[in-house]
Amino acid sequence: MKIVIPSPLRSYTHDVGEVEANGASLAEVLQDLDAHYSGIRFRIMDEQDRIRPHIKIFANQTLIKSIDTALQSTDKVLIVCALSGG
Repeated sequence: MKIVIPSPLRSYTHDVGEVEANGASLAEVLQDLDAHYSGIRFRIMDEQDRIRPHIKIFANQTLIKSIDTALQSTDKVLIVCALSGG
């Protein structure tokens, strides 16, 4: 499936904004991403296997709240990082 990578995480994907990943759930997709782009999963998930608070993940424009969410190979997953500044 297609995974859209936000700009702050593109250093892990060699500046590629859209990559392919496989898996039947979000957890599996993130494992596959990390197998190809080492370290990216840790930037998305915390030590308790929860999506980090500043990260939102959408599948076909629907917010995913659990890493156990089932996905289809035709889904498009969008990872969004919250921005802050002052």
